[in-house]
Formats: sequence, C-alpha cells, structure tokens
Amino acid sequence: MRKSLTTISVLAALVLAACGTAPPAAPPPAAPAATEAPAAPAATEAPAAPTAGKLGKVCQVTDVGGIDDKSFNQTAWAGAQQAAKELGAEARYLESQQQTDYEKNLNEFLASNCDLIVTVGFLLGDATKAAAEANPNQKFQILDFAYDPPIPNVWGQVYATDQGAFLAGYVAAAVSKTGKVGTFGGINIPPVTDFMIGFEQGVKYYNEKNNANVQVLGWDSAKGDGLFTGNFESTDDGRRLGETLMDEGADVIMPVAGPVGLGTGAAIKERGNAYLIGVDSDWYESAPEYKSIVLTSVLKRLDVSVLEAARAVADGSFSGGTKVATLANNGVGIAPFHELDSLVPQKVKDDLPGIIQDIIAGKIKTKP
Repeated sequence: MRKSLTTISVLAALVLAACGTAPPAAPPPAAPAATEAPAAPAATEAPAAPTAGKLGKVCQVTDVGGIDDKSFNQTAWAGAQQAAKELGAEARYLESQQQTDYEKNLNEFLASNCDLIVTVGFLLGDATKAAAEANPNQKFQILDFAYDPPIPNVWGQVYATDQGAFLAGYVAAAVSKTGKVGTFGGINIPPVTDFMIGFEQGVKYYNEKNNANVQVLGWDSAKGDGLFTGNFESTDDGRRLGETLMDEGADVIMPVAGPVGLGTGAAIKERGNAYLIGVDSDWYESAPEYKSIVLTSVLKRLDVSVLEAARAVADGSFSGGTKVATLANNGVGIAPFHELDSLVPQKVKDDLPGIIQDIIAGKIKTKP
C-alpha cells in the first residue's frame, strides 16, 4: 500500500449547519420497516454542529490496514473529511505500513501544528500515550482505546461492538441453512474479540428463543480464543480462513480483520454458498463488489466520533477521558439487509426492535 500524506483544504465559506439531528441520549429505537434491519444513522449524520468555532487542522494516523481499508481507517477518515468541510479546516492523514511507523508518523504531525491528532486502533495505544504525555498541550483522539487513568489531553473512544454484533449473530443464526455460522479475527485484542463475543452470544440467544442449535465456528468465549490471521493486511489469509470455515459448513461468515475480510468476500462470491457480514462500515456501500453476498454489517461509527471530537476542539469543549459508543446513542448498530432482505424471516425482523430495547435496558447481556 502506498505511503502517502494527503491534504484536503477547504477554503470555502464555513459550513455551520448540522449534518444531522442528534439522537436522544437513550432513544427507543423505532421498529424497522419490513424490508430492512434497524439501521444506524447515515454515514454523514452526527449531533448538531456548534454555533461557533473554527478548526485549523485535523490529522489522522492510520493503523497498518491503511486509509482505504473499507473499514475502520477509512470510516475515521470520512469523519476527518467531514470535519474539514464543516469547520473550514484541513484534513491530513499518514499511513502506517508497520507498527514501527506509529511513533514516526505521530512525530511528523506533532511538528505540523495539528489542532487534533486522531490515532486509529488499539495497537496505537502505547505510541499515542507516549506522545500525549510528552506534549500535554496537544489534543489527541484515539479510536478503539481508552486509558485508565485517563490522560487529560486524550479523548479515548471505545465502542460497544458486542451490542451490534449480537444483533448480527441473531440474524445469522436465523438465515443459516447448514446450522453453522463462522467468524475469525485479525489479532486477539479486545476491539476484535468484542465483535466475536457479541456474535456468539447473539447466536446463542437465537437458539434459546427459537429452539434451535446453530453452532458458531471460529470463536469460543469460554476459552477466550478462536481463529485469527495474526494481521490486518493479508487478503490471502482472509480467503484461506473463509474457505476453511466454509469447508467446515459455515454459510454465514463475519470476518473481523479490516481489509483481510475482503479476501473472505472473494472466496464466498466464487463458491456462492455462503453470505458475508461486514464490520465497522456498511460493506454493501463500502465494498460494492460484494454487495450481492453482504447480509448485513456491524456498524461502528468512527466517522461520527472523529467529527464530534473535531467540533469539541473548535468550540473549546474538548476534554480527555473515555467516551463509549453504544446502541443507546447510535454509536453502534447493524446495517440494512439490502438485496438479501428476503432471506431474513419476518419474525426475526419483528424481534429486533425488542432485542435492541432489552440490550439498552440491560435485560439482555451481550457478553457472558
């Protein structure tokens, strides 16, 4: 992947209108229409923009998946671009080709007068901490990580992806014809395994409520282990593990490994006997070459997180600490079923709003 430094300069008039209406703190989710799943807000929606303030520069350091990973780096970059457009700013990114690039890229941005430095991914935790503590006047946001105790100049953003993945697991179990669904991850770290845990719990809940016996391949919460590629870059590994899961009978697969999952999509499309669940963004939109096999996606709204942090810098309300995205605040969710809507039983569509309410209320646990 090409290492690049991209600058987006927005020199037009400052756009201060909100790109969407803020959801209530704990909204009761509306029942979905018969043709789609309960969907998170559109990719450009976020809480209302501040009435004043200006941002000079927002700078993003990617994880090794790269800026065009069709997953979390790309989704975060969409938020940085929106912030640049809305706040009359510049948005820049530096790609990390390997973990040794993290410190180098951070240092480059520390010398570039960035108003906000956004680091994307759990693996940047140590490098971001070191940079933030050495530069207490620089504002940082790290996605998929939070510090305990908090660092005053770091906005740590985490996501309850187990909640969204629970819904995906429930749907996958209902759609499966073989009685086996599968998942695998990039690396065994919490931002990855949270998806896998929630997915497994959703399948178990479906079994309990529907007298079924759908099996989950690739993850076992009791052991805290499962299938992992060991990286977030190799689509060949994604193809290999996708083929392995299909060989074992899985007909719905959720890869949690950024662009690695595109290799799984290719394998499924070639065989034509399984369906794909995307993660982070709606893969029907971000990976349209696989839209005919995308059942749904577990959404993690990193774009909204970046935009919110940029607005906070602009209006002077930025603060460090941990922010959590949940079903209740529309920070996570699942995408519509799009072309595969007819595969999902109407009863399951009818079940989802109540399940969402019960997760928000704490009546359903998405982790064992």
